[in-house]
Amino acid sequence: MDFNGSDTIPGPRAEDQLPHTAQSAVKIVIVGGFGVGKTTMVGSVSEIKPLTTEETMTQAGIGVDDNYGSASKTATTVAMDFGRIRITDELVLYLFGTPGQERFWFLWNGLFEGALGAVVLVDTRRLEVSFDVMGRLEERGVPFVVAVNSFPDAPRYPVADLRAALDLSEVIPIVECDVRRRASSRDVLMTLMRFLHSLAMTGSLT
Repeated sequence: MDFNGSDTIPGPRAEDQLPHTAQSAVKIVIVGGFGVGKTTMVGSVSEIKPLTTEETMTQAGIGVDDNYGSASKTATTVAMDFGRIRITDELVLYLFGTPGQERFWFLWNGLFEGALGAVVLVDTRRLEVSFDVMGRLEERGVPFVVAVNSFPDAPRYPVADLRAALDLSEVIPIVECDVRRRASSRDVLMTLMRFLHSLAMTGSLT
């Protein structure tokens, strides 16, 4: 590089720059068990090219990572996924997808720091992997909504049955989604924002 000024360090791409109309930014985390669709959701809804930390799965994960229902999955998030979406001209959401394998959960503390709310992605074939995830959010006081990702071969249950199985309060929204579709993922985020707004109006959001 020529340090006499003929070459310059490139700045952010035009498409990645924050809109000048943005006045507020909110950090949202997308959590869930291994293979429930967190990386797919961030990628489908982000208006910028998402940052991912996926690595190829190897023999070392056999017997360590539970990939039930995800036999065709060849890569996994080892740190985080990051994306951004504008909800309005003034409000921007920063999205952080967490790693699903339990051996990487030590990274969650940093990702949860400063988060206003969370989306818990659920696979009805493996509801049990959601319990620890929701427990961690409750321990940290992070409000969340539950989004049931509609895998083609996954059983579907009435909302009341899902609420009972997950031991969820009546106030926590449960929505169905297809994280491959941008509109569907955006609807989930809008559900979370409405939930956070309702908590703020009642003084429950601190």
